[in-house]
Amino acid sequence: MTVLILTSDEDVTADMVVVHLNAAGVPVVRLDPADLTASVSLSGEFVHGSFRGHLSSGGRLVSIGGLRSVWVRRPGDPAARAATPSAWLTEESAQALYGMLRGCGARWMNHPDAARRARHKPWQLRLAQQCGLPVPATLITTFPRAAREFAERYPDLVVKPVSGAHPQDPPRAVPTSRVSPEADFSAVALGPTLLQRRVAKRADIRLTVVGDRLLAARRTVAAGPDADEVDVRFDPSGEPWRPAEVPPRVAETVRAYIREAGLAYGAFDFAEDGDGTWWFLECNQSGQFGFVEVDTGQPIARTIAEWLARPGPGDQAPADDARSTAR
Repeated sequence: MTVLILTSDEDVTADMVVVHLNAAGVPVVRLDPADLTASVSLSGEFVHGSFRGHLSSGGRLVSIGGLRSVWVRRPGDPAARAATPSAWLTEESAQALYGMLRGCGARWMNHPDAARRARHKPWQLRLAQQCGLPVPATLITTFPRAAREFAERYPDLVVKPVSGAHPQDPPRAVPTSRVSPEADFSAVALGPTLLQRRVAKRADIRLTVVGDRLLAARRTVAAGPDADEVDVRFDPSGEPWRPAEVPPRVAETVRAYIREAGLAYGAFDFAEDGDGTWWFLECNQSGQFGFVEVDTGQPIARTIAEWLARPGPGDQAPADDARSTAR
């Protein structure tokens, strides 16, 4: 049976996984939903109580019923590169593609419904609390007065986006930044603002979860209350990531989070304070892992490939299943 990878052509992180799938002889089809109606085609037939569906990409045909797993890595908006793109065509294409795939019985990394919910940072923070993960004091508000009062209680603050990257093309990362408690918070009224107590961290932690496998990496940071760089993505130190052990209590609560979120993959970011406590910052359900694997040598790509290739009960490929490898 075939592994379907939904992502862009430029996704080199997915390339790392494809290498392992190809080496294991697992059939792979990789496509970007953005190419629907151009180089990607689909068809589904519902007759006599049964369904037969197919996807075609780059001359390769795969039976939807012959999929063992679907990896929703970083796909584009369906039909975004069509000859005449439109919001209507994107919605029609999304309904057709994901509607057919939802009923195929394949395992998902991650299921679209779970992934959509997991993107919401307020939901993440509440789930982390419920699972027992330490969460820094956080306020999301459009009330300037609430922001000022929060800053009085927690004068060492950072501000970060609620949603993540700014939606320009290409997307622009918006860094987490320190904010003075004397700042003018009147602009909070113009849009939801996320303020959070700064963790005086001695290290950043990236914990990659694949199924029930936990792979943690640690990166030390400059210590001290006056450290200005709080976003690991913009840290100029060049300090490498190193493998780290996961404390048993953290492992237990992270597995509870993954289970409750319905995820097969998650990239957790923690800030480790001077006492060794791992403070939960976020869980990216499609987070990058290549930079961690390069530094640490941890087999993250291979672990993902093994999860995607794992056969299910009664796993048997249909006669028209794809037998070619991904580009």
